[in-house]
Amino acid sequence: MPAEEGDALWDAAVAAAAVVPDAPFLEVGSYCGRSTVWLGDAAERTGRLLFAVDHHRGSEENQPGWEHHDSDVVDLRTGKMDTLPFFRSAIHDAGLEASVIAVVGRSPLVAGAWTSPLALLFIDGGHGREPAHQDFEGWTPHVASGGMLAIHDVFPNPTDGGRPPYEEIYLPAIESGDFVELSVTGSLRILKRH
Repeated sequence: MPAEEGDALWDAAVAAAAVVPDAPFLEVGSYCGRSTVWLGDAAERTGRLLFAVDHHRGSEENQPGWEHHDSDVVDLRTGKMDTLPFFRSAIHDAGLEASVIAVVGRSPLVAGAWTSPLALLFIDGGHGREPAHQDFEGWTPHVASGGMLAIHDVFPNPTDGGRPPYEEIYLPAIESGDFVELSVTGSLRILKRH
């Protein structure tokens, strides 16, 4: 995540905290914790918790043979990706362990058991059609009135990047009439729930 997008995400979280009292933040897709540090800092400064949901086995575009695969995050014992140690180090090094709670599991399973309203939801999970659709269906109903929905890797122009975050999350959110777009920073979109 580029710094300007991280700063915009931080701003949205702080704004959401001012509007939605006592509700936590939640991030879908933490990977190694870069965006989590921005959100965790906003959570700490506003007296909130950030729940960071990720199975830490990498999304479909981060597997061996794909352009964005990072072999440094492969557990040599299992041969599978394991970003959890990198995530934990990032949160520790940022001094955010009191504000960030790692939830290790698959997004649809966690969403199915989730019951709390959210001040801010940041979706940056799997970028395939099905994972993006599941994140939209499972998590957006939890965004409180006045809360924020942040979506990463939104590319309206197909030549700029993958389509699922745009087609399966952003467009349905706008078309639902429940959300209005507040800002665009790079591929980050910030929407507010009515």
